[in-house]
Amino acid sequence: MNKLWYKDAVIYALAVDAFKDSNADGRGDFFGLQQTLDYFKILGVDCLWLLPFYDSPNKDGGYDVRNYYDVDRRLGHLGDFIEFIDAAKGAGLNVIIDLVVNHTSKEHPWFKDAIKNPHSPYRDYYIWSKEKPKDDGRHAILAEEQDYTNWTYNEEAGAFYYHTFYNDQPDLNMTNRKVVEEVMKIMRFWLKLGVDGFRIDAAPHIIREKGSYRFKHDPHDIFREWRTCVEEFNPHAIFLAEVDVPPNRYSDFLEQDRQMHMLFNFYLNNYFFLAFAREEATPIALALEKIPSLGPEEQLANFLRNHDELDLGQLDENERQEVFAAFAPEPDMHIFDRGIRRRLPPMFKNNRQRLAMAYSILFSLPGTPVLRYGQEIGMGDDLERDGRTSVRTPMQWNDTENGGFSDVITGAIEDDIISGGDYGYKKINVQQQLSDSSSLLHTIRRFIELRKKTGLHKGTFSVIQTNNSKCLAYHYQLAKRSILMVHNLSSEAITAKVELDDIDRYSVILSDKKYKRPVAAKKGVELGPYGYKWMVSTWGF
Repeated sequence: MNKLWYKDAVIYALAVDAFKDSNADGRGDFFGLQQTLDYFKILGVDCLWLLPFYDSPNKDGGYDVRNYYDVDRRLGHLGDFIEFIDAAKGAGLNVIIDLVVNHTSKEHPWFKDAIKNPHSPYRDYYIWSKEKPKDDGRHAILAEEQDYTNWTYNEEAGAFYYHTFYNDQPDLNMTNRKVVEEVMKIMRFWLKLGVDGFRIDAAPHIIREKGSYRFKHDPHDIFREWRTCVEEFNPHAIFLAEVDVPPNRYSDFLEQDRQMHMLFNFYLNNYFFLAFAREEATPIALALEKIPSLGPEEQLANFLRNHDELDLGQLDENERQEVFAAFAPEPDMHIFDRGIRRRLPPMFKNNRQRLAMAYSILFSLPGTPVLRYGQEIGMGDDLERDGRTSVRTPMQWNDTENGGFSDVITGAIEDDIISGGDYGYKKINVQQQLSDSSSLLHTIRRFIELRKKTGLHKGTFSVIQTNNSKCLAYHYQLAKRSILMVHNLSSEAITAKVELDDIDRYSVILSDKKYKRPVAAKKGVELGPYGYKWMVSTWGF
């Protein structure tokens, strides 16, 4: 395997319990996921990211781990996971899994022992205070839902414990060397079972000083040591970190190939949506210019939506309100004062052309694209569900009962599938879109296929100026060809003059529709409403 496989990859994120049910209990499972592996080959993705599937009381979608060495028995047994991994390898897929080690569940044996006995070896695995600190709530990430506090009193322990997120999730004490070693033990366990790396949940919080606990060394040494541990076991394994920081801090977590291999590009994601709200290309172009140069093994992961809220924390208040007004005008569409709990199609009012334009940008930019399950068919959301679960409905496979997700009796599915309206499984499903060559699914397939065929990730990237603020244009220079991408972010047709001397040498290889002139012209590139064109200066790939 190429050590830099992740640079040319397309990652598909999924929750096992929401993907495919094999035993008619109303919940997805590992065997159901294994049965769908051919689908990923059709789509063209080559890496699966599995959201948490560990043993858990599931107070926070599995991000509250009770046992790091076992799977949620509702999804199958550990043997089922191993069989799935073997089958995925046979299908040519890499698999990365969530590593949730900023905190555990309060039902974890470590925490249970810690609260019973102040002299327990696990007491120092967590962060304690006899008195409630004065700075309580300063880092309350889910403030609205946890009463703006980072500290919860435990009567049995006779002390307050620290939690960045919900009070069911006590934070681990990374100033304790034993905890750092426990994490390496966990990673080696899953690497031995065949995973290809980890998505590091809440990475900045893992190494943040909390309460009165202080590091005696550079806390980033933890990530350096973890990377060394993983690469000694499997040189091809990777870290993909959840690091929601400005681009001038990316190097703090990448550090020239010493810490993370990849970071999620939250900064660019925020400016995607500011640009979409304004129907102006400028926010994306300016954001791209702020992305720093990367080392040979460093990469950014781009995405449109993920399993959480659309967190707009890197926009200023006025910009955030612009995005809210455009895509989340009702209060029940908001969460945590800074986010939107909707999937992309409802935000775009199910405008198929606008969706395709957004995905054209995603799949043609530098970085590794991350696609979340259901995005390829335009699944919707269910705002009647609590909090972030509004965007976590089951996968819609066909128009049969329960959308082909499960054979259980209708109404017995734990997480109800979307059944009615414009986004119900009768209208939105994989089977229907596979049979329609003009569907969103086939459009995304073509983006993925052409992205790989052109070798975009090997080219030198630059943003190109145009005379139209609605047009986003950028260029790749490769050894034997040049590639030009142009996108119209507005609902009106435009003609944009692209500042390239040899513009008339470019021929269209992919576009939103057939245009009268398949070749670019010096007087301007024509684009329909939410239109896009991928163009090359030389064929031969």
